[in-house]
Amino acid sequence: MNFLRRRGRAAVDETSDSADTTPNPDETNELRVIHAKSLKPPKNGKNSKRRNFWIFGLGGVFGLLLAGFFAGSNDMIDLSGFEGMNLESIFDVLPAGLVKDAQQMQKHERDAVNYDSFAVGLHARSQGVHALHPVIMIPGVISTGLESWGTEESSRQYFRKRLWGSWTMMRALVMDKALWKKHIMLDKNTGMDPPGIKLRAAQGFDATDFFITGYWIWNKILENLATIGYDPTNAFTAAYDWRMSYMNYEKRDQYFTRLKAHIEVAVKVSNRKVVLLSHSMGSQVLYYFFHWVEAKGYGNGGSSWVDEHVDSWINISGCMLGAMKGLPAVLSGEMKDTAQLNAFAVYGLEKFLSRHERAVLFRAMPGISSMLPMGGNAVWGDADGAPDDRPTQNITFGNFIRFRDSNSSLTNANLTVEDSLPYLFRNSEDWYKSIVQSSYSHGVAHTAKVVEDNQGIPAKWINPLETRLPYAPNLKIYCFYGVGKETERAYYYKEDTDPLSKTNVTIDTGYSNGITDRGVVMGEGDGTVNLLSTGYMCAKGWKMKRYNPAGVQIKTFEMPHEPDRFSPRGGPNTGDHVDILGRSSLNDLILRVAGGRGELIEENVVSNILEYAEKVKIYDEE
Repeated sequence: MNFLRRRGRAAVDETSDSADTTPNPDETNELRVIHAKSLKPPKNGKNSKRRNFWIFGLGGVFGLLLAGFFAGSNDMIDLSGFEGMNLESIFDVLPAGLVKDAQQMQKHERDAVNYDSFAVGLHARSQGVHALHPVIMIPGVISTGLESWGTEESSRQYFRKRLWGSWTMMRALVMDKALWKKHIMLDKNTGMDPPGIKLRAAQGFDATDFFITGYWIWNKILENLATIGYDPTNAFTAAYDWRMSYMNYEKRDQYFTRLKAHIEVAVKVSNRKVVLLSHSMGSQVLYYFFHWVEAKGYGNGGSSWVDEHVDSWINISGCMLGAMKGLPAVLSGEMKDTAQLNAFAVYGLEKFLSRHERAVLFRAMPGISSMLPMGGNAVWGDADGAPDDRPTQNITFGNFIRFRDSNSSLTNANLTVEDSLPYLFRNSEDWYKSIVQSSYSHGVAHTAKVVEDNQGIPAKWINPLETRLPYAPNLKIYCFYGVGKETERAYYYKEDTDPLSKTNVTIDTGYSNGITDRGVVMGEGDGTVNLLSTGYMCAKGWKMKRYNPAGVQIKTFEMPHEPDRFSPRGGPNTGDHVDILGRSSLNDLILRVAGGRGELIEENVVSNILEYAEKVKIYDEE
């Protein structure tokens, strides 16, 4: 509800019905989007009453269908009578006026949700933008569907069905939670499939276009790419099993070997370098790949491979320095929208799994822990202050986890980001600590020598503050991300005294004050990833020679969060972490880079990231 209140306030502040106000790479040719006023519902009271009656009636029908959905495996209920029933037969028995109102409502909903399908691509095509570079997309955490390939007796009912990212997931969670958890959680010792279980990432465009039917992720980008000439012969989605640690991607699925081979084939066939698109955690995966593909004994591509094969990297909402909300997920099973799911999926996990169950579930998916914050106090601040503290604050973000009650040994001192990782390990299992410490690194390399030494250490490859960009002077990096949406930055915690709980601490949801909302201290970002994480490396970190010795060109284009009050996904001007994938201006920028027009893009920085970056305690070598 707090999220709805915040969105509501944003809607009240919105005063313009104009199209996307973000500067366009080609200011003389603005995109045409649906105006907000055209989506306003009619104010006629009669229509409102009829619409409410329709919603009530449809709710009854939906309730019957939902009951059938959950009772499908119940032998006591005979559903054979429903076999010939479809939506058309239902509409046949409804009053004509009711059906007409339903159709009108459906049109308004379609206009609000499916805004500008193909319009951005058509606009770009009219300007002469056509498919040029092969495009490869690396999705973010949790957005890739996972399907069962197990043939053991307990798995046969789910063979080739998605146990993550489908209605099958929701039904399995409700009807057989223990079996669902057995399938979805990795082995705590090996970090791989448990014995008798075989879950794999879905492949192709279907793996990431929608999470659950109707909830699009990459679909709008695919629509617009197709409009300028892309199809499966020159575009590819490199989906992965995001649950695993990065090195296990290669060990079990040969993910990086396959990605390397696909890039090489695309370059050979098209005689063009590829454009790589990554979103969220996918940007960390791609950064890791750049190191793996060069390294001797791993990809064996050598120092020139990236320069020879990659034209551009489009880094969309990349959590390059992690996400603050990743720590509460593994510490105490706090959800919020940590998992980047739609509301229905979040509801399912919160409804049917306790906080302790969720914490253990997330720990048994070590890929999620790759997004724990990196850079320590140098980036995120300490008890004396943080780079992104705002003048009006009465507290500092530097106290990342704070406690109002200091009577317990668990809550006797506030914690900075640097303190929080040892605290997490003290309050979790040994197997979890071992996996995280052997797979990831969260520090800072302050000299070029240390950076070069780290190039041979796989655990360092996710951290751009301990390693460098590849030697690729012709590579171009575009950082596109949203700003202006409240994002979790710090937390108030308390000891968990619930006798039925197995967690030691929990967020202090009873405390709200100023920028603190039910124990969560809000800062700047895109609603999921903090501004320092999406923006620091692009604005300053990669401008330092030790992190970018080849002088790779970096361009930053920020997109203010200006949600459409009538669109459930924010509309064409959203800056939300996931919904930005449907933003008109982002799609336009992607098409320009893929079509070889990236040089026309000018930087657009509207946040305080440059000011914050100067306060980060990471400096150029003298």
